[in-house]
Amino acid sequence: MSQPSAPEPELIPFGWNADFERQAAPLRPAGFLFGRVAIEDRERYVLLTARGERPAEVSGRFMFEAESPADYPKVGDWVAIADEPSWETAIIHSLLPRRTRLSRHVAGKRTEEQVLAANIDVILLVQGLDFDFNLRRLERQLIMAQKSGAEAVVLLNKADLQADPARFAARVREIAPGIEVLAVSARASGGLDEVRRRLRPGKTYVLIGSSGVGKSTIINALTGSEILATAPVREDDSKGRHITVRRQLLVLPGGSLLLDTPGVREFQLWEADGAVDDVFSDIAALAASCRYDDCIHVHETGCAVREAVESGKLPSGRYESYLKLRKELASLESRRREKPGSDKKQWSKEIHVALKTFRKVNPKSRFRDK
Repeated sequence: MSQPSAPEPELIPFGWNADFERQAAPLRPAGFLFGRVAIEDRERYVLLTARGERPAEVSGRFMFEAESPADYPKVGDWVAIADEPSWETAIIHSLLPRRTRLSRHVAGKRTEEQVLAANIDVILLVQGLDFDFNLRRLERQLIMAQKSGAEAVVLLNKADLQADPARFAARVREIAPGIEVLAVSARASGGLDEVRRRLRPGKTYVLIGSSGVGKSTIINALTGSEILATAPVREDDSKGRHITVRRQLLVLPGGSLLLDTPGVREFQLWEADGAVDDVFSDIAALAASCRYDDCIHVHETGCAVREAVESGKLPSGRYESYLKLRKELASLESRRREKPGSDKKQWSKEIHVALKTFRKVNPKSRFRDK
């Protein structure tokens, strides 16, 4: 039996490891090279490869076989490419299986998954200690993180604006036992030292949060340079503008990788399975004592969850958030069952239009021949 190949040394700084090498092995005889998506911008990509940064586009076959936008390369993905030094653009032929994937339901009425990031090790959930602090939004983020397969850490940024930031950290720990919570200040000297100490070479981190929470400021502080634009939030409500307009993967000085994402205003869940009970473990524990096994915790007699709310043991806001999220997921599942294939048909139509437009603008591109 042949021994598994060692990870390709030139790719290790970008997060390549033995697992990805095993996935890549069947593709190597065809001459494919491999790269990691660092930037995704309207189906055009920049990859981190053994030959340096390379612009790339997907092949025609890849586009034809993709069933939804979620099947396209996303920032953090590893892809198999055909590339020659004389080519201006590498061609993406295949996507390696994602180890983790952070997804949400796309904004709007379409029933469709949006993959925000792939192959992430740690998700840094950022909230601002100005007017942005919101436990209900954090519950949604924690479910997304739980479902992704990555570890979650909560960053409470702008801690310098509060006389007692530990009070906010304690409130987070009440709804997220076992999750690490760090109160930081991206603008203060030494304010991110605790974060820096936790970053590991070759590991990939992603910042998730609303506009204005300071994600770009955090990245600038961690890189030691003003590589991302920042802007002040509105003074009346601390709402921010979308300064980051595309997702991008950055290699930090210590060798870790950090993915910046645009501020997300809507954290609609795509799927959760058991993640809701994991995040609402206190309610799940109470539910085990309900009189009926199929209790939905709304109007049934003998409901231990409702009794806990009425007695004050369970905060009403958390209870209402739990019901709202369950209802949202049930509605989403119903829509996915009712219209099988409708989104794929719409997606195929849009791809056809995009392909015609692309060929008009790029008549000499190899894209049309793949």
